[in-house]
Amino acid sequence: MTQLWWDGSLTTTSPTTGRRWNTWRVGAGQNNLCINVKKTKEMIVDFRRGRHLPSPLYIGGTAVEVVSSFRYLGVHISDDLTWSKNTSCLIRKAHQRLYFLRRLRRAGLGSSVLTSFYRCVVESVLSSCIIVWHGSCSAAEKKALQRVVKAAQRTVGRSLPTTTDIYTSRCRKRASCIMKDPTHTCTRTVCPPPLRQEAAEH
Repeated sequence: MTQLWWDGSLTTTSPTTGRRWNTWRVGAGQNNLCINVKKTKEMIVDFRRGRHLPSPLYIGGTAVEVVSSFRYLGVHISDDLTWSKNTSCLIRKAHQRLYFLRRLRRAGLGSSVLTSFYRCVVESVLSSCIIVWHGSCSAAEKKALQRVVKAAQRTVGRSLPTTTDIYTSRCRKRASCIMKDPTHTCTRTVCPPPLRQEAAEH
């Protein structure tokens, strides 16, 4: 079982390491930082068969609210570690913006302008932090994302990149940047030692 606390930063611990929370709380007091209990949330990730909720977490005599999901840096994280809530929120927001795309088409704007509007307003929503969540999405969620892209294609009148294509290109770009930087902490994970030597030479 893992417990996550959200108060503007993400803190992870287990039920056997409550000392880490106490240390973090004491450190906040020493640095003249006040923890806002109303904005602090606790999310419990537990996949055991006999699930037992831990005792409530109190800050200044007030219990911290336990939530099933929360938003961190624009990404919805759920206690079941799926991305269904995150994708549904992105799809709903993208559908709302497709309305303005249709209005622009009715106004007689060309495909190039519509494409630019789509990429700036709609695609930017669908691809928000896409490297983090798209690879773990279910097939149904990917189809739902693609339906939004197809709806935009019918409005724009030209082919648009799929979310899978965007995810792949951004992953390759990120991996390329990591390979070119031998001081990056993920260099050992992305490329083996021979490739690291070649990247350093180039």
